[in-house]
Amino acid sequence: MNLVSKNLNTLEGWGIDANPENDPTYPMRDRDNNVTGTRPTQQIARVEVLQSIERPHYTAVFGETIPPSGLSGQLRRYAFQHSESRYRHWLPLLLADRIQEYEEIINDVKKGKIPNFYAETGGKAMWRYDKPALIKKVACVAIGAFIISCAFKRLLK
Repeated sequence: MNLVSKNLNTLEGWGIDANPENDPTYPMRDRDNNVTGTRPTQQIARVEVLQSIERPHYTAVFGETIPPSGLSGQLRRYAFQHSESRYRHWLPLLLADRIQEYEEIINDVKKGKIPNFYAETGGKAMWRYDKPALIKKVACVAIGAFIISCAFKRLLK
């Protein structure tokens, strides 16, 4: 590798914020405002909120719309037992998101609401912008449904 020594002052944009008289963040950032640095009032958790092991306490404000539940909730609880620098944290969270999709579909069907899969999975946009992928997806679903129905017929005999 060739290391080329460059004078950083000749690079365009280098040190643009070094001069306080030429501050690109003015007036959005008021440097004269005396910020105390006190912590905002802590929001009270009314449902289970998962917390990173890297943080000693919850952030002052956090989301609590859907508490973890079911298999996806168990995976999320497992993930938050591990450091954010590990795959053991992120991969279970990704898997939990996918599992929660199916859990919510099952909950909708239990409540008597049949989901509109075509609209909810972006079928209209796929038909407009990527017809071959949509056709492949529909074919895979049809073949999968056929195989599952054949398997159930054999089990019932």
